[in-house]
Amino acid sequence: MAFAFTLPLRILQAVFSIIVLGLMAYAADAWSYWWSPDSVNFLVFTAVWTILALIYLIVAPTHFPTAAHKYGILFAEAVTMIFWFAGFIALAVLLNNVNCGHSNWSVCEASIAGDVFAAFLWLLFLATTIMAALHVSRSSRSSDRHDPAMEVAV
Repeated sequence: MAFAFTLPLRILQAVFSIIVLGLMAYAADAWSYWWSPDSVNFLVFTAVWTILALIYLIVAPTHFPTAAHKYGILFAEAVTMIFWFAGFIALAVLLNNVNCGHSNWSVCEASIAGDVFAAFLWLLFLATTIMAALHVSRSSRSSDRHDPAMEVAV
């Protein structure tokens, strides 16, 4: 049960994370001289977390099979999915409260674009979390060893 489309999803997740990181870093820097909103900062954190999680999710199954336990992969997927959900909802609420929807301020435009990419990232991680959960539920409950069927198809 190798998922041949897992690697393209991971690449898309990495590209979108880098886009969100750039947009949110700009928004955090340009929002004000001495502070930036917590939801913007949280999305910067989430983008960095995602890059680190993707390194684990791509490298561990292929090079370190003992470190790629099925529950570890499911945990990394689920936590990252929850972070993206919380982040894009929090930023959407903030942008609505400060009336960014009708503003030509470049920080608002960058934040809106970053929020859209964050929502897409949540959907991507929702899909990969469902795939990981299905893998956990379908695999043997007594086996604690790494399953090579869950490896990234290269």
